[in-house]
Amino acid sequence: MNDFIKNMSVVLPSYKPDEKLLAVLEGLTEKGFSDIIVVNDGSGSDFDALFEAADAYPNVTLLTHPENRGKGCALKTAFSYCMENRPSCTGVITVDGDNQHHPDDVFACCLKLSENPGQIVLGARSFASNEVPFRSRLGNVMTRSVFRLACGIRITDTQTGLRAIPAQYLPLMLETAGERYEYETNMLLEMKTHGVPFTEVTIRTLYLDDNDSSHFNPLKDSIKIYRTIFAFLASSLIASLLDLALFYLFVSVLAYLIPQGAWNIFIATAAARVCSSLCNYLLNSKSVFHSQNKSSLARYYLLCVLQFAASAGLVSLAAFLLHAGNLGKTIIKAIVDTMLFLLSYQIQREWVFKK
Repeated sequence: MNDFIKNMSVVLPSYKPDEKLLAVLEGLTEKGFSDIIVVNDGSGSDFDALFEAADAYPNVTLLTHPENRGKGCALKTAFSYCMENRPSCTGVITVDGDNQHHPDDVFACCLKLSENPGQIVLGARSFASNEVPFRSRLGNVMTRSVFRLACGIRITDTQTGLRAIPAQYLPLMLETAGERYEYETNMLLEMKTHGVPFTEVTIRTLYLDDNDSSHFNPLKDSIKIYRTIFAFLASSLIASLLDLALFYLFVSVLAYLIPQGAWNIFIATAAARVCSSLCNYLLNSKSVFHSQNKSSLARYYLLCVLQFAASAGLVSLAAFLLHAGNLGKTIIKAIVDTMLFLLSYQIQREWVFKK
């Protein structure tokens, strides 16, 4: 394990730190970490003395941004430095500089990485305790739920800054969008997109000064992940409006051409549904899931048929069991179709448009 740690680089982004930064460096040094990369993210001249003290550690490399560029940029600067200057590096482990990551937990994540060299290791805190600040508990519940619904990722701690990353994934991390705190969220999304496996290690839940140093915004960061669901809703709404407009157009034309046609409504409904569903497929494929899966069209229409059959069957069964009238049937259909809509989103993400 000692040889593994020697080839691991600890990345520590820092912006306007206090004395806790030196405590972090002391703890990591005592655990045997011999390569610590500290990034001064444009903290200003008032913090020069503190960073000079950090740079005095023989196992510390200090990198400096002239101006504040954000945590994402600081991490990328360190990752790029490792790729260029640490050819034997087996991986990096990102650590926050506010002393909220215990050195034993950092060591535990390295140990887990040594046992699972092809997986990213996430340090996962527990949020069950009442001692956890409300903002952090709320933020984790929101993003954890959104990750599971929108992205199909089960992550215990979506906000963790303690992450052990194998060197093979550093190029992907450098290509990941984001310059500030959204970068860590984007890292998790890229892991899902590219099928990067990950595992978790339970770590201590340490909050100092009620976690005042945290810059996580539950609403802002969750919206970034909700974008896929919003796009899916917009696609469905556009297709529905198009379906109604085309039905009106087709049924009007058929009424003019075949005034007494018994199949006019059926033909208009089918023609409108074919066109609107094709529009929905193209929007979902190009704008929602960004898929190039060649078999997605056949899968999409198979799902449409099954979803139609399930809706008709479940509504009929529920209406029969509940002896529902017309209003009741309408309410039942609304509930059933909402449930099928959410299920359809999951199936389209994981099967129809799976990359």
